[in-house]
Amino acid sequence: MQAGNSAEGPLTPGLVFDMLQAHQRTAALKAAIDLDVFTAVGDGPGDAASIARHCKASERGIRILCDFLTINGVLAKENGHYRHTPTSAAFLDPRSPASLASIAQFLANPAMREPYDNLAEIVRVGRTSLPGDGSVEPDNPIWVQFAETMAPMMAPMTGPLGKVVLDGHNGPMRVLDIAAGHGLFGIEIAKQNPQAHVTGLDWAPVLRVALDNARRAGVHERYDMLPGSAFEVDFGGPYDAVLLTNFLHHFDKPTCVGLLRKVHGSLKPGGRAATLEFVPNEDRVSPPMPAAFSMTMLASTPAGDAYTLSELSAMYSEAGFHNVSGHPIPMSPHTIVMGHA
Repeated sequence: MQAGNSAEGPLTPGLVFDMLQAHQRTAALKAAIDLDVFTAVGDGPGDAASIARHCKASERGIRILCDFLTINGVLAKENGHYRHTPTSAAFLDPRSPASLASIAQFLANPAMREPYDNLAEIVRVGRTSLPGDGSVEPDNPIWVQFAETMAPMMAPMTGPLGKVVLDGHNGPMRVLDIAAGHGLFGIEIAKQNPQAHVTGLDWAPVLRVALDNARRAGVHERYDMLPGSAFEVDFGGPYDAVLLTNFLHHFDKPTCVGLLRKVHGSLKPGGRAATLEFVPNEDRVSPPMPAAFSMTMLASTPAGDAYTLSELSAMYSEAGFHNVSGHPIPMSPHTIVMGHA
């Protein structure tokens, strides 16, 4: 429990200081990733001088940075030498198959952080201070960076989503992947079902990243690109399945319902539409990560939100879907929501 919130211990202002200085932890982790500190720590011997030489940085700066990371539980320190914790070895050393280091480039992008400097005004007006449609402005270059850097965070979600979408359907099928980004979700469908043909829809520069990933996965011959806005382009079809991964949360409910109606019209009878979303409980304050995602939407969109399962189910139903179901992904903040045409 955070200091200051304990019913048993003395009341302290620790939580207040912790929140006011939280930006230091973001900056320190981003700096360590940029400097390649975690490779140096993994190589050993782990003293500040050797890490500084690897990172081409000052020994004083490296010592203070690594001490700060140790204080915050990212690294461990013994006899003046730094070493990996299980967390940093798995998720921050670039040589680990589970490394998430690349996601710092998107999550700590100044364009993503800038609205928080104006958060009081954003709360007053109820929408982002970013111009136009905020982070979903047409052809926003930040989504190319998302496609290039966020795949490690999304990759563990692809298998569970593919399993839900393909349940009982292993023959020839057409799949539309809306807001495809890195393309991993549609690519996973093509990997699990050799007879699946996938169409990725996104801005043209983003789709080039998806096609590169499809080529690396060996499914590019069954991967087509449909460039443009999901609200404007003709989906074509009919499709057996449509994916809307991490997309509906950018918009208000009427906009989501309108898009889902368009999706419904592109599906074959009995076709399925699957979303992947941060879905908080009905109290909207738990679990912490999906519930807190609504703040990201307040800061970066005009009207987006982290929707509960009942809200998403109601949108699906209003758009004409039936048998709507939620499928939480274990050990993840994400839930798959599936509806049938």
